Amino acid sequence: MQLTRPALDPDTVPAESRSGYPEPYRARVLPRDKRPLGDALGLTRIGVNRTTLPPGKESSMRHWHTHEDEFVYVLEGEVVLRSELGEQRLTAGMCAGFPAGSADGHQLVNRSSRPAVYLEVSNRDPQDVGHYADPEVDLIWSPPHARGAFTRRDGTPV
Repeated sequence: MQLTRPALDPDTVPAESRSGYPEPYRARVLPRDKRPLGDALGLTRIGVNRTTLPPGKESSMRHWHTHEDEFVYVLEGEVVLRSELGEQRLTAGMCAGFPAGSADGHQLVNRSSRPAVYLEVSNRDPQDVGHYADPEVDLIWSPPHARGAFTRRDGTPV
């Protein structure tokens, strides 16, 4: 059965395997498949992605957002949630949420031998700034002086 908007089969949305991260961080997250379900449904205020994360890959660098809430729901497989509290194993049916402005740097890591599939949901706030929590990741995403770009913590371009 073919669905029409407002419904869709997520498998009909083309998977994207890209990242805005500069190297060496890009290699830590790619390849991964993101299906931008929210975009496919015409949503403009929230982002919804179905992401497949292969074994050994990271969802992102450990980060937090100034203006965006984030929610993750594991559909298949398992991931390790790294946050300020340490590490927790999330399996299918489990979820995690990260309120905007909470400096709880977080990321998902697939340490299993199988791909993990999860939903990512967040609001889209043009004022958002992403901060990276691990000292060795010298990045800030979209600071006020460089909207839509990565810079180093001192504000210089990457």
